[in-house]
Amino acid sequence: MTEHDRTAPGTPIPVATLPNLRSLAGWRAADGRAVREGVLFRSTDLSRLTGTDTAVVEGLGIRTVVDLRTAPERERRPDVRLDGADEVVLDVLADAVQAAPTDMAEILEDPGRARDLLSDGQARAAFLQAYEHLVTLPSARASYGAFFRVLAAGSGATLFHCTTGKDRTGWAAASTLMLLGVPEEVVEHEYLLTNDQLLPALQPVLDHFASLGGDPDLLLPVLGVRPEYLATSLAVMRRTYGDVATYFADGLGIDAATQAALRERLLVDR
Repeated sequence: MTEHDRTAPGTPIPVATLPNLRSLAGWRAADGRAVREGVLFRSTDLSRLTGTDTAVVEGLGIRTVVDLRTAPERERRPDVRLDGADEVVLDVLADAVQAAPTDMAEILEDPGRARDLLSDGQARAAFLQAYEHLVTLPSARASYGAFFRVLAAGSGATLFHCTTGKDRTGWAAASTLMLLGVPEEVVEHEYLLTNDQLLPALQPVLDHFASLGGDPDLLLPVLGVRPEYLATSLAVMRRTYGDVATYFADGLGIDAATQAALRERLLVDR
């Protein structure tokens, strides 16, 4: 058992070059069981990992890295490979005409363009649509279905991520916890931890944008997460499928037997 396993659920794992890194361990399901230690981790992309930090992450026992990013994102910032870990690429937004949660690099260098694209509620609207797409896009359903099949068949720990580890990764974490029977208010709490664990690491980005004459408040709906974002995905899931089990079965192709196998693998008596 590593040191982080003895901390409260959701506690950040302090790796400077991999912000928003935390385990899903410890969150308790309605049946009294809890998410098993050392099996599921979430983070930002692994492109900035350095030597000593890489060793820390490898020490978590990661055997599978699931990359939920688009091809341009992966090409622009390829992951540092972890020793002993297989890489699984699942492009959640491959079918999106306009993918709001992906790369912001060019916008961050151009405050005028940022104002044109993000002001007057445009950022909020784009992200609400993106969170609908996390449930409805064929590429999202195929990718998340493959993610859960990887979890069901795998051994050792899995680390899953997108670019900032908040939207595509956030829905992966939320749907995992809901499948396991973690109450929805706890799922939302885990999701919102990203604001505490990611935004401080992005302060240099906000400062740089301000130095160019931009308004950092424009970026907050883009760089953080909001309850209404997750609520949008949940509402679309319920409107389309009725409940979590049916979403997994009909939306993701994860049948009842595989759902049960996931619960047995990922939950432990406490």
